Amino acid sequence: MERDKKIYESGEDYLETILILHQRIGEVRSIDVVREMELSKPSVSRAMGILREGGFINIDDGGYITLTEAGREVAETIYERHRFFTAWLIEIGVDPKIASKDACRLEHVISAESFSKMKEFLSSRDK
Repeated sequence: MERDKKIYESGEDYLETILILHQRIGEVRSIDVVREMELSKPSVSRAMGILREGGFINIDDGGYITLTEAGREVAETIYERHRFFTAWLIEIGVDPKIASKDACRLEHVISAESFSKMKEFLSSRDK
């Protein structure tokens, strides 16, 4: 992840959502993000402008959103963490809906080093 570009938790959530929608439906527009995240059109429009100015997304003349290399890197990092924490929490007995919600919080606050060490530890335990 490029360290000179600052992105906040909400921005990470938007990028993750764009990545997931792109995988699920292909072409993504702001209205798809509105529906997926259950937010208002003005909120999503403002966020898309900030992400575009930050170099995390591109929006073409048709309104289709694509992740830039920097945006994809952030989105994939956050999504990997989300999947990891959700699966781990479910494995230890947390209800799947609660696990997903808690994973959404954890994915933003853990450092890259701690996340890497946690993955290493848990994968070595499973061998």
